[in-house]
Amino acid sequence: MRLSIIIITYNGLGFMTRCLASLHDFINDSSCEVIIIDNHSTDGTLDFLREKYPQLQLIVNSENRGVAAARNQGIKVAKGDKLLLLDNDTEATTTAINAMSRHLDTHPHVGLCSCRLVDKQGLPQDSCKPYPGLMIKLRNVLGIGNKTQYEPNDQGIIEPLYVIGACQMFSQEIVKKVGLLDEHIFYGPEDADWCMRISQAGYSIHCLNNHTIIHDYRRSTKRRPFSRLGRLHIKALLYFYYKHKRLF
Repeated sequence: MRLSIIIITYNGLGFMTRCLASLHDFINDSSCEVIIIDNHSTDGTLDFLREKYPQLQLIVNSENRGVAAARNQGIKVAKGDKLLLLDNDTEATTTAINAMSRHLDTHPHVGLCSCRLVDKQGLPQDSCKPYPGLMIKLRNVLGIGNKTQYEPNDQGIIEPLYVIGACQMFSQEIVKKVGLLDEHIFYGPEDADWCMRISQAGYSIHCLNNHTIIHDYRRSTKRRPFSRLGRLHIKALLYFYYKHKRLF
């Protein structure tokens, strides 16, 4: 099988309808599969998926297992030579997905590929980032941090330290060499940890700036920093800082 697209969802019915509509070409391609992992939604998502998309592989969790654990469920059952992690609040294009796949084929030193993410108004998202660090986080919270600007080269390729997990494509070979996502991280920064481990294995991270996917970006932890999800996010950040000695 050529490609496995893995999407997790938790009470995101409105987003899921648009996300799957954008993947029409891949849903109807026998060389591709779409795997949905539902983290115990209660908003009608399951009824929608079972009625409108019975051909998709659906994994249903009895509780919200978080991002890393749910994505690992999809990775474990994926049969595609390449795997694409997508957030359910994305709207992809066939052109962008195929471009990422071709890029991995023609650049064997690249372990993970993404593309330019924009919001519904077409404004670019800050999706190419330096690795998180405790002091970096404090400066950002205080509003005194300077964002790292990554510029594309002549081929429209950006080489950041990591790209956010809303759109990440990699091969089965990378999973074999690097392992699964770190399930100690419930929500963020599992994407940074994943990219760091891929880089440590000797591979590059690329973002294709000439190809675009819409990401209707939601930051519930910023709106409700002391909610359960917000507390789990803080715990995950502290774990990441300790694991990778990221004090700065």
